[in-house]
Amino acid sequence: MRDFAYQRAHDVSGAVALLGADPEARYLGGGTNLVDLMKTGVERPARLVDVRELPLDGVESTAEGGLRIGATVTNSDLAAHPEVRRRYPALAQAVLAGASGQLRNMATVGGNLLQRTRCGYFTDLSKPCNKRAPGTGCSAIEGEHHNHAILGATEHCVATNPSDMAVALAAFDAVVTYESADGTGQLPLAEFYLPVGDTPHLETALPAGALITGVILPPAPVAAHSRYRKVRERASYAFAIGSIAGALDVHDGVVREVRLAFGAVASRPWRAREAERILTGGPADAEAFAAAADAELAAARPLPHNAYKVTLLRNLVVALLTELTEEAAR
Repeated sequence: MRDFAYQRAHDVSGAVALLGADPEARYLGGGTNLVDLMKTGVERPARLVDVRELPLDGVESTAEGGLRIGATVTNSDLAAHPEVRRRYPALAQAVLAGASGQLRNMATVGGNLLQRTRCGYFTDLSKPCNKRAPGTGCSAIEGEHHNHAILGATEHCVATNPSDMAVALAAFDAVVTYESADGTGQLPLAEFYLPVGDTPHLETALPAGALITGVILPPAPVAAHSRYRKVRERASYAFAIGSIAGALDVHDGVVREVRLAFGAVASRPWRAREAERILTGGPADAEAFAAAADAELAAARPLPHNAYKVTLLRNLVVALLTELTEEAAR
């Protein structure tokens, strides 16, 4: 591990100034991903700016009826918050599905949004990886890729985003707030993660040196009727091979509103806009759910060993929306 300096920030503007003064510095929250990558040599910051004690650890209602979540709120506190559980249950379930209890006690909301891919080639310095070393190639395409992307990937990178939390946030149109040297700013989550294109090493649209200060969840009555489902290769702590956040409002057997987002299938949470469009105003039944899933997944371009994800996501859509429909009928 490279020697590094450590400094604790006492306010947001001070943290931003510290990073602005040192281009090789990085913010440190819970450290559950960054420190691991430092140990493997993938990340080599010259300085860590500890932001854990900044006053960004609150969850509060907004005037519009949504929620504002601070960037240093731990994953455990987020999942346990009564208003999150009541208004956005899929978000609480997604957070609980991620990592272990010990990691959730340390991991922060801001850090969760910025966690890096768990692709084995990304963390192996002996292998080519365009995300880690631009222009070297993507080892996964011809190598081990059974848990890699089927949507939105390119020949430059087929890695997936590992966050469970971000999938639920994507379904509810979350907005990321940040502070930079130029002042405060906001990014809808739909624009926060950049498409892979030919620059997979550029992962977010955050300005250089910007500090995430929180997440805003807009009011969404449909979110109270939501679920998160995650499929993984073992029941204990493991990253998803496919996941879905869904919310549904059904009246007299007709879909009035639906939200769907997929995880573990792309370099960013995949909002299923086509499936939502097809379902809205139509029947709430398994046949319609399957047809909408097929339309969304028509864009999938799986590799030889991950085509199973197409069927997996189709089945998840049908199962989750059927469950929500049956619950609404009770």
